[in-house]
Amino acid sequence: MESFSISSSCATLGTPLPSHWKSKLFPKRKNVKMAKVTSKLELKPLPYALESLEPHMSRETLELHWGRHHREHVEALNKLIEGSELEEMELEEIVLSSYNKGNILPPFIHAAQIWNHNFFWQSMKPGGGGRPSGVLLKLIERDFGSFEGMVKEFKRAASSQFGSGWAWLVYKANQLDVGNAVNPLPSEEDNKLVVAKSPNAVNPLVWDYSPILAIDVWEHAYYLDFENRRDDYVSVFMENLVSWEVVSSRLEMAIERAASRQRQEEERSEEEEMLHTEATEVYLDSESDDAEAD
Repeated sequence: MESFSISSSCATLGTPLPSHWKSKLFPKRKNVKMAKVTSKLELKPLPYALESLEPHMSRETLELHWGRHHREHVEALNKLIEGSELEEMELEEIVLSSYNKGNILPPFIHAAQIWNHNFFWQSMKPGGGGRPSGVLLKLIERDFGSFEGMVKEFKRAASSQFGSGWAWLVYKANQLDVGNAVNPLPSEEDNKLVVAKSPNAVNPLVWDYSPILAIDVWEHAYYLDFENRRDDYVSVFMENLVSWEVVSSRLEMAIERAASRQRQEEERSEEEEMLHTEATEVYLDSESDDAEAD
């Protein structure tokens, strides 16, 4: 199992922030004669009714988790990025920019937790669980030996994440060497499914991976329903809540993203080779002209 641990201090709700970080790293925009394009982040509605996941996840848990914790991150991030360049960015861009190659900036915990929770809610559905099918199942069996093998590894990652954090099933096709982070360089093991875990708000976007499934293992995600029995919560999530249809569609997008990047890389290499060939031909022609002149 590939697991990653990144230790870094993150701002928490209500923590005073240094006054210098925003002006230096994300300066206010100069006044120009054009409309400012900004959009205030909003708490996205759940894709199901609050009681729809019962008895596996209670209405009370969703009211606390989505209605309070998720909302607090949205409100805190809007306050933090107001007047900065981040205010004009999409949420995923804010996550990557504020991660700052591992030198985490104050907005990161809120931006990442908003993204993580949106992803988590979509990972579940009423009457979920069961087994996947199609390409997803084939890749799971290829990369883990069996569906049961993947489930076992996923449960192990979620249960063993020390303290708060997340467990993920991701499509690993990364080409990015992220500084100041535990992130393997691209290798022959790319283009495969792997299980990962991350502390606090960190998510696979910062490793350039494509997540397709996530479970929140912060205590507030399960305490009302399971108290301190995290293992039971993880098992119920996998057996009764996962929307494999959503996971499959995410895998399709991840595969297409990897293929598109590969095509771009090949086109770039061809262009560089062509430029090198043309430069060589010009040089040889120049030598030939000099020889004739002599």
